[in-house]
Amino acid sequence: MIYDISLELSRTTKAYPNNPTIKIKSIPGTSSNISEITIGSHSGTHVDSLRHIDNKGDTVEKLSLDSFYGKAKVLDLTLCKECITADDLMKFEIERGDIILLKTQNSLRDFKEFYPDFIYLTEDAARHLVDRGVKTLGVDSLSVQKFHSGNQVVHTIIINSMTLFEGIDLSKVPVGEYTFAGLPLKLKGCDGAPARAILVSR
Repeated sequence: MIYDISLELSRTTKAYPNNPTIKIKSIPGTSSNISEITIGSHSGTHVDSLRHIDNKGDTVEKLSLDSFYGKAKVLDLTLCKECITADDLMKFEIERGDIILLKTQNSLRDFKEFYPDFIYLTEDAARHLVDRGVKTLGVDSLSVQKFHSGNQVVHTIIINSMTLFEGIDLSKVPVGEYTFAGLPLKLKGCDGAPARAILVSR
């Protein structure tokens, strides 16, 4: 079974506040049709690079290809009401090199609107994932960090230690183990890039 965990990109795709919205203009031709697309680097399902939070950090084309593919675990965190803490994660078996995808209430309600009260990761949860040696993290919200938190601490902890996919849709995915593949656009010099991501049953 193959699950598409990418958000659909269209004019109605919701963006994180103050981020560019998607614009698609069709340009019909006599022998072929093309489209002009305007899109933000953090639209829909996307990857963050260190440049997102650090003006001197590496850009998206320098992310490790190894982090885009491998054994993945979808963890059930749907009982978390506000945030994910280290205590919430300690009950799961997380091994070095794992790709960890966090399924929360974010996936259960839909992605048709932007919800400021999305479930987010706390600082201690982020450090726990680093300590466990996670190579890639996927979250079902447009940001891993609390909305209007006033800092970039969680982003910094995560992005300095692993690849981060945000905006994944786990609404139709049962918890369990999968093979993950997620390929962001190879945008030279950019702070992030939209991605297509899938899970394949093992």
